[in-house]
Amino acid sequence: MFRYFSRSSLLCLKSRFLCVSANQSSFLSSPTTAGVQRKVCSSAGNFRLGVSEGLKDKPMNPLNSRYMPLSKSSSSAKERVVSKNGSQPVKLLHGAEDEFGGVIVDMKEPLDSEVFVATLRDSISKWRKEGKKGVWMKFPIEHVNLVEAAVKEGFWYHHAEENYLMLVYWIPETPNTIPANASHRVGVGACVINDKKEMLVVQENGGNFRATGVWKFPTGVVDEGEDICRAAIREVKEETGIDTEFVEVLAFRQSHQAFFGKSDFFFVCMLRPLSFEIQKQEVEIEAAQWMPIEDYATQPFAQNHELGKFLADICIAKIDKGYAGFSPVVTGSAFSQKPFDLYLNCGDLNQPQPSL
Repeated sequence: MFRYFSRSSLLCLKSRFLCVSANQSSFLSSPTTAGVQRKVCSSAGNFRLGVSEGLKDKPMNPLNSRYMPLSKSSSSAKERVVSKNGSQPVKLLHGAEDEFGGVIVDMKEPLDSEVFVATLRDSISKWRKEGKKGVWMKFPIEHVNLVEAAVKEGFWYHHAEENYLMLVYWIPETPNTIPANASHRVGVGACVINDKKEMLVVQENGGNFRATGVWKFPTGVVDEGEDICRAAIREVKEETGIDTEFVEVLAFRQSHQAFFGKSDFFFVCMLRPLSFEIQKQEVEIEAAQWMPIEDYATQPFAQNHELGKFLADICIAKIDKGYAGFSPVVTGSAFSQKPFDLYLNCGDLNQPQPSL
């Protein structure tokens, strides 16, 4: 691992030679001012300080700074340049190239902030010459000491997760085309109706519906990597203890400026019950029961709010009028090997062609 020597330790070596061992390559030999000479030589071993005037070689204690390992997709295995002040060698940052002419850098190992800035500047200069565009730099939470320095160099926040922060930078003198962070949150509501035309409903003890007396669908937010159909089944199980199987997406709505300014998708899902004994969740649910669908539809909340009335009418139309929703069909894509669900109207799709 290549390491840096402090400037103060270099300046004290008047009329001496600095001998640094690298990995099988000699890469720098240059005189400096004030009679100080430094010579970089190669040997397969640790970096050592060789001093002339008959003194023995002594190990040198480098700064406690390291560089991230090179990406497998890097164009070269190792690369070093001389920083602009000519006194310290700088190892460039390396990362994987993305599909759009950008670079993705994963800062996995700690680095001194001053050394990081010098390295970052030289790396951006190199990427600019190579015609690179966007730079994605991922900082694990334990390396947040570098975030302020990156922001001062022109990076900005893109998104954050539990254990990392992603910053981005645009190199060309053209309009920035880096895509924005995820724009939508996805929620589900579960319409579960048994053979008696009773709907599974809950009263919540938190949120906007707390202490309102409103009976509503079991609802929740889709987890990362979770399909809509499986999220609906999970939410019903968590809130009521009822096992279900997914039938259809009956409808969905989109709203904006919802959760922390993001847009919101809400999918109304039809589920068929596989069990009937309710065991409500104590933390979030005040009450749960099977309610005749007509009683659900005549609640003041359902009658006085357009969305509530539409949801009730859709559920009734599904039972009494054969309303057709969208069922999941497992399919694939030319751009991904992982299968996914395509939601479509299977009934109408599979209708036989009328004879001519």
